[in-house]
Amino acid sequence: MPKFYCDYCDTYLTHDSPSVRKTHCSGRKHKENVKDYYQKWMEEQAQSLTDKTTAAFQQGKIPPTPFSAPPPGGAMIPPPPNIPGPPRPGMMPAPHMGGPPIMPMMGPPPPGMMPVGPAPVLRPPMGGHICQ
Repeated sequence: MPKFYCDYCDTYLTHDSPSVRKTHCSGRKHKENVKDYYQKWMEEQAQSLTDKTTAAFQQGKIPPTPFSAPPPGGAMIPPPPNIPGPPRPGMMPAPHMGGPPIMPMMGPPPPGMMPVGPAPVLRPPMGGHICQ
């Protein structure tokens, strides 16, 4: 009967039966060898990517920093919404609202105002019953 060779463990199993393979593949040592194999493969892939990026940078194919070169087509990146920038063509600038920030309301709404959102669900106390 031919022997089974495990590439991860670099060893031959004594028998080539499904039960022997299953026992081997569920073992701690085999699982550790599989984990080490793929960890090494991932490290090699990362190193390869690093080497290619370094070579491209040294050949001048990649700018020194991502923001040193102008964007393609002269496109401008708009400022974040919390930083005022120049008004865009065709748009009115937002008026400045002075004063302190508004705090959320606590308690019931004043008369004439409707609450926003779904109605609250009333639940009985834990372990209690609803009395009617």
